[in-house]
Amino acid sequence: MINRFQDENLLLSEFYKEVWVVCPSCAKKAMATVNFENQIARLFCIHCGYNKETSTAVNSVSIETAANHYFQAELWLQAPFKNEVFWVYNQKHLAYLEQYISATIREHRDRSGFTLLEKLPKFYHEAKNREGLLKIIAKLKTK
Repeated sequence: MINRFQDENLLLSEFYKEVWVVCPSCAKKAMATVNFENQIARLFCIHCGYNKETSTAVNSVSIETAANHYFQAELWLQAPFKNEVFWVYNQKHLAYLEQYISATIREHRDRSGFTLLEKLPKFYHEAKNREGLLKIIAKLKTK
């Protein structure tokens, strides 16, 4: 069966604002969020109530990076793959990569060199890794 993927030219930064992380207090799933307009990042765990907030501003300039970076929090959605690590920020990021990896036909248009898919390590693109990566994705979806 032919499975077609049309590249949406998304950037990794489109997944930055909500990142699933390992809670530094109880080691369960927590959420790191960032609001660049208000220059605030927050890490919150619904399991233990851990709550931390910090500014994204450095010398009055807002640094835009993934929400987990403000807390050095480990990503919740990651798994080893051969000598690499497969990782994603959240469920939307996982779904997008699942669509791409599972596709037997991958269509790209107007590539800029900066899209999420263009920045992925080589092992994400290789057909020989499709089955293994899809198994990891299936496990991460239920984590």
